[in-house]
Amino acid sequence: MKQTKQRIKELLMAKRLKLTPQRCAIYEMLTARTDHPTAEDIYRTVKRAYPMISQNTVYYTLTALKEAGLISEVNFGHEHARFDANMDRHHHLVCVSCQEINDLYDETLDRLSMTAKKGRQYTILGHRVEFYGYCKRCQGKSKSSSRPEGRSRRAVQ
Repeated sequence: MKQTKQRIKELLMAKRLKLTPQRCAIYEMLTARTDHPTAEDIYRTVKRAYPMISQNTVYYTLTALKEAGLISEVNFGHEHARFDANMDRHHHLVCVSCQEINDLYDETLDRLSMTAKKGRQYTILGHRVEFYGYCKRCQGKSKSSSRPEGRSRRAVQ
């Protein structure tokens, strides 16, 4: 979903957002990634090209991009909010171990509708489905670290 620099400028101008090199860099970085980075991840990445950027600028820009409808904030019980520039209809697979988030496209999930009586009391604007489990990498870790019954295990702190 990576956007060209020109397309990024067009999108920001269409949303009446001030064009700054830092704002363009933050949005470009988000459109190039699918791993749903945190604000801190974004700050560390963009700081390489713009050493004078502040964390405040990153947070302010993320808020402006979110309010403009160019990104969404995803938070599935993580310690920190994560950000997604993929505004296409999609859902998420979330690893409860490593916190990895993957996009999931499924037309059946897109067509879910509210049938419960309680739902008829609302004007539904949309929905999002999240599946929680263990990614392939973490499944492998748990299998390799499993011990036979009766052996002691160290407590994880």
